Amino acid sequence: MQQPSILSYSLSQRFLHWAVALLIFFNLRFPDGMNIWHHLVRRGEVPTPEQIASANIHAYVGIAILLLAVLRLCLRFMQGVPPEVSQEPAIFRLGAKSAHAGLYILLFALPLSGIAAYYFGINPAGFVHADVLKVILWGLIAAHVAGALVHQFYWKSNVLRRMTLG
Repeated sequence: MQQPSILSYSLSQRFLHWAVALLIFFNLRFPDGMNIWHHLVRRGEVPTPEQIASANIHAYVGIAILLLAVLRLCLRFMQGVPPEVSQEPAIFRLGAKSAHAGLYILLFALPLSGIAAYYFGINPAGFVHADVLKVILWGLIAAHVAGALVHQFYWKSNVLRRMTLG
């Protein structure tokens, strides 16, 4: 017997999507604590307890993103996802799959490279984390948002609804 098609993401999938999005936005917009800590350590200066605490907030948010990404991936495999939108041309479906794969890869690569840099002092990982992966993430976020808006206003599909209201 064939299972019925999933029409939207589950409440837990939607919650995790938006929780991760908010945490990512927080760390992208407020990296100052980590940046200050990094510059002080690089110059051989000792950060104050407040500066260390500020850097720790960035690190803890990154670790939370990593843990939520693991949970999100588990839910994706257990609960499935809604089908692709038929109105979308094949090239856009391929782009959407690629962007989603890239976002998932970054949900793991950014926290892991940050952990390598902050906790283990692996400087190249810090460069990749802050100067390469972060730029790629901004681009994929822009593409992701643009794709959702195109679906909503051009193709008039329910893609945006299935990740918001269900």
